[in-house]
Amino acid sequence: MVGMAASSFCLLSFWTFLAGMGAIGWGTSPHIRCASLLLIPKMLGKEGRLLVLGYALAAIYAGPAANLRHNLNEVIASLGCTVELQINNTRAAWRVSTAPLRAVFKDLLGSKESLKAETQNISSAFEDLDAQVKSETGYSPEDAKGLEDTDQGKETRGAPHIRLHLSTQKLYELKTKLRCSHVVNQGILSCRRWFQRKHEQCMESIWVPLLKHLLCLPMKFKFFCSIAKVMEIWCRNRIPLEGNFGQTYDSLNQSIRSLDKEFSAKIDIKEEKRAGLLGLNTSWEHVSTEVRDYVERQEARLEWALELLRVLLSCTFLMVLRASFSYMDSYNQDIRFDNIYISTYFCQIDERRKKLGKRTLLPLRKAEETAVIFPCKPTIQASEMRNAVTELLETLPVLLLLVVLCFLDWVLYSVFNTIRQHSFLQYSFRSSHKLEVKVEGDSMLARLLRKTIGALNTSSDIGVETNNMPCLPQPVCLDARAYWRATLPIVLLICLCLAQAFGYRLRRVIVAFYFPKREKKRALFFYNELLRKRAAFTQLRRAAILRRAREQRAPRHHVVDILHHRCPLLHRWLRRRCVVCQAPETPESYVCPTPDCEAVYCQSCWDDMRQRCPVCTPREELSSSAFSDSNDDTTYAE
Repeated sequence: MVGMAASSFCLLSFWTFLAGMGAIGWGTSPHIRCASLLLIPKMLGKEGRLLVLGYALAAIYAGPAANLRHNLNEVIASLGCTVELQINNTRAAWRVSTAPLRAVFKDLLGSKESLKAETQNISSAFEDLDAQVKSETGYSPEDAKGLEDTDQGKETRGAPHIRLHLSTQKLYELKTKLRCSHVVNQGILSCRRWFQRKHEQCMESIWVPLLKHLLCLPMKFKFFCSIAKVMEIWCRNRIPLEGNFGQTYDSLNQSIRSLDKEFSAKIDIKEEKRAGLLGLNTSWEHVSTEVRDYVERQEARLEWALELLRVLLSCTFLMVLRASFSYMDSYNQDIRFDNIYISTYFCQIDERRKKLGKRTLLPLRKAEETAVIFPCKPTIQASEMRNAVTELLETLPVLLLLVVLCFLDWVLYSVFNTIRQHSFLQYSFRSSHKLEVKVEGDSMLARLLRKTIGALNTSSDIGVETNNMPCLPQPVCLDARAYWRATLPIVLLICLCLAQAFGYRLRRVIVAFYFPKREKKRALFFYNELLRKRAAFTQLRRAAILRRAREQRAPRHHVVDILHHRCPLLHRWLRRRCVVCQAPETPESYVCPTPDCEAVYCQSCWDDMRQRCPVCTPREELSSSAFSDSNDDTTYAE
């Protein structure tokens, strides 16, 4: 805060010092007063136009150029948004189409624990069957040995000596036969024991020695028990076992073992990006960022240039002040500088000479009027017109820049607005499906299938609707006020070019007011200069007259002759002109009768030439003079 206060105080002190010095200069020096007032006409000249040109460029940048940049940025953003919208719609369609499948997998993953419980129940239920198949009860090693002896060439397993490379079907058949043989053998053994026990009871019941042996003899018929061997033959030939029992058992055993493993599922989605062109692997986001960065860099450079232009324009006041002092110094030091005005004192000199009967200048000849300026005329005169046309031509590039930018802005707005009105798109994606799988029954397998295949029972009806309205470009059209803000500085610049002539006339009036003696000397010098030129008028103008006469004698193009004869309306522009003052030919014009001359003179110029044609008259016969206007003519100060 203290530093800001100090800088403000220093700036205020500086301006106070300048104001004090200016007040002292105004009070003591007529040069400073004159230079200060010359700032007004100078602001209507080149320096003022330079200031207005800076404002015109700033207005063009803030108007059509800024709007053009905004519309281009909108198009870039619209293209990026459209590409992102297409990507998002494709992603949404993929998600919608794969949603049922993902739901199935999620259901399977969610039913992981229940599937484990079901598989454990199935495994525990299968353990009884598995124990029964693997059991070695119901037969003895002796039965297996006996069966092996009777079934030559057959391989057995079950006991430790039974070989292990038999299939499940053969192994279980062998075990079944062994059990059948074991049952028959146990029956025969029980039968023999029964006969033995009955024989002992009979012998104990009958005490007569001979009679008890006779009566108990039938109890010795143990060979009847061997009749059960017939059943063993039946077991071997008609075993009650299905032919695919072993294969079914193996498949079921493998399935049960697989169910014991952990149930898991994992979904991997891999996205593969491919370049649109060979050697190019740039995403749209990268391209959009690069374009936006380039535009921002160009805008930063333009902003820097405009800031520099503003700084330079702030120094325009110093340039105008320097030009004012320069004009005042040239006016006082060079008597020919800007000394082409027919001033009041000039008219007084001519009037005084007229009263004295001396040669006068007023009214001036037509050829002389093009080289002087009448300050009181409200029109732009010949000497001023050349400078005004030059300044207007210098204004033309800025005007063309404004027209081109406005035209481009209007064209781009029309194109982008048409795109916005006719590029609306409605994206609609619908997906529906219904899948139903029914598994009936109450068995463990049915429950397991309902847990697995039943997860496919899904139904969905999904709809996605989007549009590209947020991605359409939103161009901005400049209103009439913006166009006027951009055009008014150019119009002011053109007006300054036209008003420069009248402002420059005011310079001489201001300086003559502060330096009247110098003004009288300049007017007297100018009057004497015109007198000397008029005395040698014919000699000085002879070269230009000869050149114009040769141009008139040159044959015209046949197209010009045709237009001259067939288009009376064009006679005004196709007429010949006076070789002295370039006035159009009239019926009063004089045409030299000399053959091969035919130079055209208006009546006043013919009188000024003393009725002698300088084209066909020898140079020695014309009035001579030692004065020349090639290097010492008075000039118009720009």
